[in-house]
Amino acid sequence: MNAKPIIAAAIVLALIGAAAGVLHHAKAGQHLGLPGVKTRALAGSANLEVLLPETLPGYKSESEPQAAVVTNNLPADTSFGQRLYTGDDGFQTMVGVVLMGADRTSIHKPQICMVGQGWRFDDQATHIVSVPLTRPVAYELPMMRVVATIDTVDHGQSVRRAGVYAYWFVDADHFTAQHNEWKWWMVKDLLLTGVLDRWAYVTFFSVCAPGQEEATFERMKKLITAAVPEFQLVPRPAK
Repeated sequence: MNAKPIIAAAIVLALIGAAAGVLHHAKAGQHLGLPGVKTRALAGSANLEVLLPETLPGYKSESEPQAAVVTNNLPADTSFGQRLYTGDDGFQTMVGVVLMGADRTSIHKPQICMVGQGWRFDDQATHIVSVPLTRPVAYELPMMRVVATIDTVDHGQSVRRAGVYAYWFVDADHFTAQHNEWKWWMVKDLLLTGVLDRWAYVTFFSVCAPGQEEATFERMKKLITAAVPEFQLVPRPAK
């Protein structure tokens, strides 16, 4: 009988057991990190409210409740902030933040919620872009830009609408457009420091007519530039 497969299997099992032991030890001593977005406590709740700016130059806004498809599918310790911004010219963008508690499954890809609302994603039009910001320091903010479509009925007529969706992830020390990258940072920090990074998922979403996606995103970038420094805490200004 060839002993090599048995030895290899034993090594794999030993590594799995060691990894499980390390993660269990890290979890036992973990504490939740600080968020990378502005928040305040909610009366009578252990959750927080994410503070998005109520006013911005050229915009008015109103608080919007989270859709049931979101709240019903995310952990109970998830915190939120969501506002609809309307420009002086009528242009609208929904801005939302989902902030995890101790359960990391709060942070998800947009397909989970938006597909449930009837949107279809164009994988060919999904890619990472960077938006230059000047506050609190000059930097490039990476984000995933997504185009989606939905068919609706308006006055008995079928109407197709497009949506431009931009999102990224941020904690107290990092920001990234890549889903796997924030997971890697979270595992590393948990193992090295015992801190469970408190990640937030930031989204900007505008609806437009098909063919107007590029012009819509250019308009969204102006809002991103104005709004993000008002609620995102990283990067921090140089001392």
